[in-house]
Amino acid sequence: MIERRGPSWWAGAIRRGSRVSLLIFAGETVGYASSGRNRASSLAVGGEIYELYLKPEYQGLGLGRRLFSAARSELAARGLSGASAWSLAGNEPACGFYARLGGKLAARGVEHFGDITLEKFAYVWR
Repeated sequence: MIERRGPSWWAGAIRRGSRVSLLIFAGETVGYASSGRNRASSLAVGGEIYELYLKPEYQGLGLGRRLFSAARSELAARGLSGASAWSLAGNEPACGFYARLGGKLAARGVEHFGDITLEKFAYVWR
């Protein structure tokens, strides 16, 4: 995911008001979290974690929790109370991660990738 996001994507995300937290290890970006205003009006929270990604070899070490915490702190600093995060329903590691962090399943939706439609879940923290 990190390599798939080019400079123009990162610049656009920041221009649109996203905040980005990077996790850098030995000079290499190994994870990131992007966050900002909640985009789903049906979820009664102010903030949203748009993406949270950690390279597989760095997962399971508590670093994802650090990225999550950094994103939540950034949202709070912007005066955005509560947070949401979406995960594809089939992404069991991500769903489990959000549930272990206290996220409550709050909504279901779909995501379209070309001709493919996948179910997704929204987790919230108040």
